[in-house]
This record gives sequence, structure tokens and C-alpha cells, in this order.
Amino acid sequence: MNTASDNPKLCYEDFTPGRAFALGPLTVDAEEIVEFAAEFDPQPMHLDEAAGRESLLGGLAASGWQTCGLIMRMMAQSYILNSTAQGAPKVDYVRWKRPVLAGDVLSGVSRVLSARPLKSRPGLGIVQFEQEIHNQRGELVCECSNPTFFAMRDKSDRQ
Repeated sequence: MNTASDNPKLCYEDFTPGRAFALGPLTVDAEEIVEFAAEFDPQPMHLDEAAGRESLLGGLAASGWQTCGLIMRMMAQSYILNSTAQGAPKVDYVRWKRPVLAGDVLSGVSRVLSARPLKSRPGLGIVQFEQEIHNQRGELVCECSNPTFFAMRDKSDRQ
């Protein structure tokens, strides 16, 4: 697996199908769960440990939307901040498989599924990624997939 520190500036050409980037580890803090929930998803299982234990989640649990943000943070730290990323047009899917609880340590992988130059935007390519995130027990907590735009390094690939 590669991290952004292995390559100073990743461009479209570096995102070849099959390439994998390690994500995390990232510890999920109880205070951050409550702060996020208070602002964006104020359900009891995200705000209070006792309410979380009484819910089907089994403890103080991060909102699924917070989990997505944590995955984005791990992707940014792994490769996006050291790349020519130009944003993303969508998220194809997100599947929350297990609750992310206070104290969990998340890690995973972001894999390149495909890449192609954009005909409509010379100098840009679109790369399709799939992420799998596990907790410290090796349990799959979330999987998601999205495309991202990257600027090209090689002018010969430009339309």
C-alpha cells in the first residue's frame, strides 16, 4: 500500500486500477461524537452514552454522516492533500455496516477501481475509488465508492 508521503504530488496518471492507499488509523473520540451530533444529527444515541447503550447501536455511536467525514479525513491525509485532486461530482454509495462507537480505531483501504481521461475537460481525468473501513476488531463498519477528478501531469494524455 502507498501513502501520500511515498509520492510528493500524485496526478491522474498515478491512480492506476488496483492501486491501494492505506487509510488511518484514526481514533473516534467521544467528545467529537457528541459535538458533531449536537450540531448535525442530534439523536439520543449520538449524544448520550446511556441512550446509546439502550439503542440497537450498543453505545455512544458516531452518526453515519460523521463516519463519512472521518473517512474523508483519512483519504485527505493518505493521498488527496498531496495530489492534484479537483473535487468529486458525487458519491455512488455509502453502506454503514456496523456502528462506529466512541473509542473505536478506524483504518482501511481506498482502492482505485478505474480511471479515464475526461473528453469534456482536457487535462483532467476521473478516478473511481472504493473504500472499506474496519474497526480495531477487524469488523467492516463502512464501505463507500466515489469518483474524483485529478489534473494530469502528462500533456500527451490531454485531449
